[in-house]
Amino acid sequence: MSIRRQCELLDLPRSTYYYLPATETAENLHLLRLLDEQYLRTPFYGSRRMAVWLCQEGYRVNRKRVQRLMRVLGLEGLAPRPRTTKPAPGHRVFPYLLRNVEITHADHVWSTDITYIPLRNGYLYLAAIMDWYSRYVLSWRLSNSLEGAFCLEALDEALAQGQPEIFNTDQGTQFTSVEFTTRLLDRAVAISMDGRGRALDNAFIERLWRTVKYEEIYLKEYATVDEVYQGLKRYFYFYNHERFHQALDYQTPYQRYHWGPEACSRSDGCQQRRLKVG
Repeated sequence: MSIRRQCELLDLPRSTYYYLPATETAENLHLLRLLDEQYLRTPFYGSRRMAVWLCQEGYRVNRKRVQRLMRVLGLEGLAPRPRTTKPAPGHRVFPYLLRNVEITHADHVWSTDITYIPLRNGYLYLAAIMDWYSRYVLSWRLSNSLEGAFCLEALDEALAQGQPEIFNTDQGTQFTSVEFTTRLLDRAVAISMDGRGRALDNAFIERLWRTVKYEEIYLKEYATVDEVYQGLKRYFYFYNHERFHQALDYQTPYQRYHWGPEACSRSDGCQQRRLKVG
């Protein structure tokens, strides 16, 4: 049976079949896992504090090494700082539009981000697009590099289902690229971007990463790309269709996204709420 046919039967993109996990030494892979877990607990730790923490845990590392590993993970401390860098030529940075904005309905605000997925002998990157009102994950993609193509694929899949009024991202080059922003501007979608070092500006999707990692990734210790793809496919179906959210009056994201608060019976003690962010 050809690889094309095998991928069709598994509903697996051929590009995913050919992915090879990015490689590091076994020691660095272990440090990456530790840094990723610690960042979920203390996202305000920068490279200095991470280096001190690792030394206290018995690992002989200097700050320069920690800085490199945090760049691999795409992590930085939350403390705001003066803007000392500029986006690449042709890249436009948009203002943050969501401070004190009430999120009142589905497709009001979408957001996206990238996170690191550890494997037994390497790592991948995961991008997802989420609707803020419902926490519904509209699309996701895996990649073995931080090149922007997988983010564009996720965006195209999400836009095939609808479009938001506001789309929020961080200032990563994948999201400030002309290709990415043009897709949104051509549909008259307002683009919002987090301040540098302001992960809490995109708090809902940061919470999603924590949930995915503690409920799926860290429990399984996947070895291959296909294993992590199939695991995430099952998990995101569970997350969207079966996992009840207290903040959604114990609805699933799918129910809230497609039916709104009306799907929740008042006889069950549910109350309609509106979200306020900022």
